[in-house]
Amino acid sequence: MKAPVRITITGAAGQIGYAVLFRIANGDMLGPEQPVILQLLDLPQAQQMLRGVRMELEDCAFSLLQQVTITDDPKIAFQDTEIAILIGARPRSKGMERKDLIEANGAIFSEQGKLLNQYAARHVKVLVVGNPANTNALIAMKNAPDLEPRNFSAMMRLDHNRAIAQIALKLFQPIRDIKKMVIWGNHSGTQYPDLDHAEIRGRLVRDILTYQRENETSVGQEWIEREFIPTVQNRGAAVIEARGLSSAASAANAAVAHMHDWMLSSHHNDWVTMSVPSDGSYGIPEGVIYGFPVTCKQGLYQIVQGLGISALGRKHMEESYRELIEEREHVKHLLR
Repeated sequence: MKAPVRITITGAAGQIGYAVLFRIANGDMLGPEQPVILQLLDLPQAQQMLRGVRMELEDCAFSLLQQVTITDDPKIAFQDTEIAILIGARPRSKGMERKDLIEANGAIFSEQGKLLNQYAARHVKVLVVGNPANTNALIAMKNAPDLEPRNFSAMMRLDHNRAIAQIALKLFQPIRDIKKMVIWGNHSGTQYPDLDHAEIRGRLVRDILTYQRENETSVGQEWIEREFIPTVQNRGAAVIEARGLSSAASAANAAVAHMHDWMLSSHHNDWVTMSVPSDGSYGIPEGVIYGFPVTCKQGLYQIVQGLGISALGRKHMEESYRELIEEREHVKHLLR
């Protein structure tokens, strides 16, 4: 039996937290032979609900789940943690501007970065889910100077999955056959879902769309720009409009997939999208957490290099970078 991995989930009583916990305890994230210890953090007023969640986890009798700790004390939640999934964040309320949300959540992630720096295992892997995820990840990273910056990431796997699903629906193709999707930039409406490299069984998606356009069953580039890109960019808002609540199960699924691929490995002959500290790749300067295509193996990632970028793509990528710089300016007082 392997030694258990300690996993911290913040906002654990919320809908995303609830959806993610049972997947982790079942082995979906770290594999069927890896025991886990869950350290669940939420606000004092959520502790009764957390007790019920712990009871449900116990009642599932997961063979991999060795221990569940519930707490409203982040020092306890972050103690010796090896994986931290930071979900808890203030939601955007009616009349609140994005910059107000950034500042409100910035204070939360500043404090959590400091606590991770003090209490977490030195090899901890951090995934920020709470929005605005990219800038919150930057804040947490900057407030944890003793931890490796490459161990901080923000979630864009949900955007990645949404883009793949739209292509599967459009072309009536199996999800598993769609490879090499890219979502560049920020987890926001400025992100750029890039189809230029996407493949289906070795054939470029763009070529398939063009072929179908000639047979009057698709509109090719026009569909990409007018439907595909805005649909992926605005999918979160569309879910809220339809459901009355923000994405929960799909976000939890994306978090599990993000950490699974990061900690184990990404798929053969494919890559995934992660928001990671920019190293200058593709002309995106250092100093932001930015969505890139990456390959992963055993807790390490590498940004995929050498991909061609169209003029349209470059325009979108620069727009997303500028938005991240604006967000960074709003919280510069929180960056150590």
